[in-house]
Amino acid sequence: MAVFSKKLCEKKLQTWLDAEEAVATGQSYQIGTRMLTRADLKQIREQMEYWGRRLAEAEAEEKCRGRNRAYRFVPRDL
Repeated sequence: MAVFSKKLCEKKLQTWLDAEEAVATGQSYQIGTRMLTRADLKQIREQMEYWGRRLAEAEAEEKCRGRNRAYRFVPRDL
């Protein structure tokens, strides 16, 4: 079972996509003596990758009903 729902993953991923857009349009700016610096683009991209993976897991679980399992066996010659 996925920890996060598909809907939550989509929402979080969209939030980070919006954050990347905000940073791309102006990383930092200064008005008089005050300066504003937005979040680090590297951190935003890491979060986008994280939520992208979680979304893929949630979609796979929804599609396969949680049956993504790997089995291994040891062949034996009796």
